[in-house]
Amino acid sequence: MVFWVFGYGSLVWNPGFEYDEKMIGYIKNYRRVFDLACIDHRGTPDHPARTCALEYKEGAICWGAVYCVKGGEEKERLAMAYLEKRECEYDQKTTVDFFKEGETNDPTLSGVIVFTSTPDKESNKYYLGPAPLEDMARQIATAFGPCGNNRDYVFLLEKAMFDIGHEDDMVIELANEVRKVLGITGLGIPKESSSRLKGPSHKPKSPISPRKLLHLPGAIAMDT
Repeated sequence: MVFWVFGYGSLVWNPGFEYDEKMIGYIKNYRRVFDLACIDHRGTPDHPARTCALEYKEGAICWGAVYCVKGGEEKERLAMAYLEKRECEYDQKTTVDFFKEGETNDPTLSGVIVFTSTPDKESNKYYLGPAPLEDMARQIATAFGPCGNNRDYVFLLEKAMFDIGHEDDMVIELANEVRKVLGITGLGIPKESSSRLKGPSHKPKSPISPRKLLHLPGAIAMDT
């Protein structure tokens, strides 16, 4: 028995469970959006955080990390129980094809689990829907919960994508808007310190171009 789960949010830098293998790569026809409410980790019911979900978009690609759990039924059960509790705001588990860098036609893995969210406010109480960039930034800049504040989630995701060599333009744009709200520059460095510190230059973007795929069949679904 074995299962693979794809992380595209906090799972990229903080999986939090025991796994046997990790690979960097991407899935097709999905992109990150910050449309999901988090009320128990980095937000509260009165002031929810915005965390990322996946939105279906033909031709898009989403980079992240895939984790393998194997070694017996009990180990898999514990990992899945942890993930389902952590990703409780995501109301679906979807199965997708996963591609490593340099592969565009034949997937490296099939049947990979990814936590996703139904984009409907009536059927999914955690779905916030899209909002102007400035409004999302103000919400993210001020939300916090038992596991920390919302802005660090965005900054850590920005750094995690930089670290794996596949920055996300939308995440960078949102992170910079949050910095503007907070009055800070760079990777969250206060203005008075930024003149003394110099960050690394960005890595080049991936040369891989999105390829068109048939719509993935409906299946099960899960989060970051």
